[in-house]
Amino acid sequence: MVFVRILIPFALGILSFYSRETHFLFYYLLILNLCLFTSLIIINISYNKRNIHRHIGINGVILHCFLFVSGSLSSILYNNHTNTDYYILKDSKYLKIRITEEPKKKQNIILFSAIVTKSTPQKPSLTSKKHDIRLFYRASGKIRVSILVNDTNPITLKYGEELIIHSRFTEIPAPLNPAEFDFKAWLATQNIYHQIFLKQHELVRLNTNTGNKLIRFALELRTKQVAVYRKLIKNDDAFAVASTLILGYRADLSPQMLDIYSKTGTIHALSVSGMHVGLIYLVLNWLLYFLDKKKPTRLIKTILILSLIWFYTLLTGFSPSVLRAAIMISAYILAKLFTRTTNSYNIIAFAAFCLLVYNPFLIWDVGFQLTFLAVLGLIYLQPKIECWFHPKNSWINKIWSTIAMSLAAQLATYPFSVYYFHMFPLYFLLSNLFITLPTALIMYIGLIILLFKLDSLGPLFEWLITFTNLGLDRIAKLPFSGISAIWISKMELTVLCIALMLFIMAISEAKKQTLIIAVTLFVGLQSFMTYDKLLAFHQKSTIRFTLKKNYAVALIHSHKAILFTDLNSESKAFKYFVKPALDQHKVTQIQFREAIASSPSLNPY
Repeated sequence: MVFVRILIPFALGILSFYSRETHFLFYYLLILNLCLFTSLIIINISYNKRNIHRHIGINGVILHCFLFVSGSLSSILYNNHTNTDYYILKDSKYLKIRITEEPKKKQNIILFSAIVTKSTPQKPSLTSKKHDIRLFYRASGKIRVSILVNDTNPITLKYGEELIIHSRFTEIPAPLNPAEFDFKAWLATQNIYHQIFLKQHELVRLNTNTGNKLIRFALELRTKQVAVYRKLIKNDDAFAVASTLILGYRADLSPQMLDIYSKTGTIHALSVSGMHVGLIYLVLNWLLYFLDKKKPTRLIKTILILSLIWFYTLLTGFSPSVLRAAIMISAYILAKLFTRTTNSYNIIAFAAFCLLVYNPFLIWDVGFQLTFLAVLGLIYLQPKIECWFHPKNSWINKIWSTIAMSLAAQLATYPFSVYYFHMFPLYFLLSNLFITLPTALIMYIGLIILLFKLDSLGPLFEWLITFTNLGLDRIAKLPFSGISAIWISKMELTVLCIALMLFIMAISEAKKQTLIIAVTLFVGLQSFMTYDKLLAFHQKSTIRFTLKKNYAVALIHSHKAILFTDLNSESKAFKYFVKPALDQHKVTQIQFREAIASSPSLNPY
């Protein structure tokens, strides 16, 4: 497992030097890495002459140190703050930017990320299409842009377009309320630290598009395919699910529909990723089975499958999750072609290593983490779970295989799912069993409609999606459908991961001591969580929320809270800014009050 041994120290190096405070160490690390690299070359040149094979352990330590430092350097280099031409370091009045993603429109606001390419300390002519290039100087870095569009004549922007904007950027603020989503930290994992708010008339749209031609073509192609679904499907939720599930286009997905899929543990179906690419591979592998007889025909089969998989990746606009899956399955197919035996762990590690070399900050991406954890679960746990039961009936065997797959993926991703989403669906087995066949049919019918222009399948396609949505909605409304408001710290997450890994190892390898350690960690973790609940039962506190257009003050006593606010339980501001804090304080009963009585103190305790 060569790439597993390469990936682990490289990833640890990225994690260790992610913080911008480590930038001063760059040149020291560079010198250290050059020394390590030189040592490796000398060792390999004189390997036989000096009998270095006797000290193979030292060679391994040097190699792992080299990979660790390489990961550290890649993390530091990727960060915008290391660039001498970073736009925040320049005294500029205007910036020239290039849109790096498909802009999203929410009500009358257009949101997108952009890369700064030029800056100027002078004011260019913003009323003319001609701009003196000599005024602009090289600049770099990413920025988050929000544009308020005109109601009468709204602007439409595309990936790759170049704009000139004012240089009134501000640092992205930290969360102001307890348990609020840390938007600043999330954007930092994308190498974005500043944002700018503009009105439509404050930007100049240049008649240039310097984005990647292939990505631009992919996004334009996806837009056309989304328009095909919009024409065929009348139900808004069905259209949103079709566009998301098959093409990875999530702009029209309603919060209600997202909530249903989250509560049932089937949100992975809406993330075009390994499952979808895997379904395509299975069908193509089955359809082209007649090419397996000879080596030349197997090569033709491999080329056809890879071409069609990457065409589907193109169709989804090169969605990051699909790219991860396409790289993994491509590595698997090529390894299967050239070698009789393939090591699945090595293939996953190779895919992860390639992605982290390209973008080290992907290691913090939730989708990246959950994708690889789920695949590891399927490789390691699914065969072991399937061994628990051996049904003779072929249909029961298929159902059991699906249950084993769902259990393996859910168990592998459980700690991180709880940490990020603060909930655990109890009916995930029923939900995943229910959607297995409909999801596959939706996927195949949807692609057939796009590829062969069979509009006559539109009514069947829409009915199938509506049926699936209604079924999941029924499951989500069942009593005790899930455990919500689960809040664990990073330390508790670490303990949970270690305990779970040890428990799985102990069960699979029948190791008594390992099992005792795992159970001890579980008991210890549960004891801490019980202690937190006891503290919450006796708590008395006041939370004053910082909101832009509303007000909210919570008086908390035990598991009850009196909330003085002009919000209601369905307001977005309540769900995003207020409710998380109350959930974190384990509040189960909320009493809404519309006005705050004038008093020197809001805390009656």
